[in-house]
Amino acid sequence: MENQQSEHKALPSKGIYLLPNLLTTGAMFAGFYAVVAAMQGKFEAAAVAVFIAMILDGLDGRVARMTNTQTEFGAQYDSLADLISFGVAPGLVMYQWALVHLQSAGVAWGKAGWLVAFVYVACAALRLARFNTQIGKVDKRFFVGLPSPAAAAVMVGMVWVFHDLEVNGGNVQIPALILTLGVGLLMVSNFSFYSFKDVDLRNRVPFVAVLVVLLVFALTTIDPPKVLFGVFLSYALSGPLWWAWRRYRKFQRRKKGTDV
Repeated sequence: MENQQSEHKALPSKGIYLLPNLLTTGAMFAGFYAVVAAMQGKFEAAAVAVFIAMILDGLDGRVARMTNTQTEFGAQYDSLADLISFGVAPGLVMYQWALVHLQSAGVAWGKAGWLVAFVYVACAALRLARFNTQIGKVDKRFFVGLPSPAAAAVMVGMVWVFHDLEVNGGNVQIPALILTLGVGLLMVSNFSFYSFKDVDLRNRVPFVAVLVVLLVFALTTIDPPKVLFGVFLSYALSGPLWWAWRRYRKFQRRKKGTDV
């Protein structure tokens, strides 16, 4: 009897932790709502919903670590939710806002519109799969490829900015096509993007850093669409620019060695 009881206690629990998975579900719901809103032509609401999904996605991992409730189930569930919120949702929002209007230019352009939207979604899926397989194998200070939340922020940020300026998506079809394809390819690229994971909020920071954070918050409050789009677009460009800078420095070192 005692052996049976000990064996019963040793069996793993079949339940899941509520709080972190509830946040993940909230992020997935926000992504799904973005799709529904875009289908109804509510593009500003769709963009805001994706940004809300980003906040919830950032919280679920932190809450899991703080409460020591990290599980393999939670990690896989988070990846599936990310695919919806930062892959499918931004791709469909961009398609409904701008790329669908390419049909007016001809059948080939119409196909190019939905194919590029699909390429973005596929790249997001590949990016998430690669991230899951590289956990613990790469430098945690850097992401390999543009993170899918940042890519989604660039996508819906563009929609939000132009909608706020009362510019119809049909008037920026080609820029939207280029941005969608470019952001998608950045996700599966080998460019390094700073992860900010080595930033310890418990340590002392320079006073200037506090002022910069306050300035960003103030600007975001004044004009959220332009500030958020500018910040995440700059982050998306940081990977290629950092790669180009390192190549330039390497070329300069080789040139100096040759001159000597």
